[in-house]
Amino acid sequence: MNTRIFALAGAFAVGLGAAASAQVVSMATGAQGSLAYNSGQAVAVVANDNGITVRTQPLVGYMPLLQSGEVDFGYANGAEAAFAYGGSGNFDRAHPGIRLVGEMFKLTTGIMAPCDLGLKSVADLTGRAGELRIASEYISSTIIPYYIEGSLATVGLSSDDFQQVPVSSFVDGINALGDGLVDIALVSLNAGAGQEAAVKLKDRGGLCYISVPTGDAATAALQEVLPSGKIVSLGQNDGVNGLQTWEAALVSVPWMLLTNESVDDDLVYTLTKVIHQNKDALGNAFGGFKRADFDAMAPANATPYHPGAVRYFEEVGVPVNQ
Repeated sequence: MNTRIFALAGAFAVGLGAAASAQVVSMATGAQGSLAYNSGQAVAVVANDNGITVRTQPLVGYMPLLQSGEVDFGYANGAEAAFAYGGSGNFDRAHPGIRLVGEMFKLTTGIMAPCDLGLKSVADLTGRAGELRIASEYISSTIIPYYIEGSLATVGLSSDDFQQVPVSSFVDGINALGDGLVDIALVSLNAGAGQEAAVKLKDRGGLCYISVPTGDAATAALQEVLPSGKIVSLGQNDGVNGLQTWEAALVSVPWMLLTNESVDDDLVYTLTKVIHQNKDALGNAFGGFKRADFDAMAPANATPYHPGAVRYFEEVGVPVNQ
């Protein structure tokens, strides 16, 4: 009799374990074709291959859903994560329930102009700002102006010093640059739209990055506008759009996986482990992960890290900067 009871109890426990492992995890990934979509699909594929069932949802403006726990995971750059947590920047209310899982990889970007303008550094803009047209507003990509303002702030400028030309989105700003409608816009390193715009401007030498200054003072000015932003120096490179003519220092911001404080610690621990241990598989699924540095996966941010992620980082020696 006791043996039968123990057998039934064991079967019940196995059933519970199977139910737990079969839990479907929701992950907001942004609109199809977006960075969030591409990186989220990659994480989902690798997670599913490692025992975590992830259902991706191509949602836009999903931070409130992360806050409420209606979705378990989502993505944002480090600046947006800080803004969302505290209710500043491009967020008009705080989202105190969001937590960081970790950095997926870094996003490198900078402001560009036609090379024949000879604008090698933002210091070169100081005396010419009033005659130059700059992409502004970015109605559907509200984080973009903070990149631009942060870059300009390193020499005490702002978009108000320029002729502002409103654009709808990040890509629209790049297209406006290629079509000669603006002189300056933000362009990500190796962005396809940037390469297309440079081809359109071939008779003007293509597009060149406008370098920001380096050093502590410049970084502090940048971070005052764009939290978590850093400045990285890149050498002249014939194979990289914008760097063929001269070297430049650009802005780097971490691309982060986020979750909610109520998500189970063990689940976050396991997903963090899967990501950390599968860089090659992630890179094969989406090229952005090839530049990941998972030994520095927890950079400083105003948003706290989830305790499940912290537990894994402490186990493997990844420093947590909180």
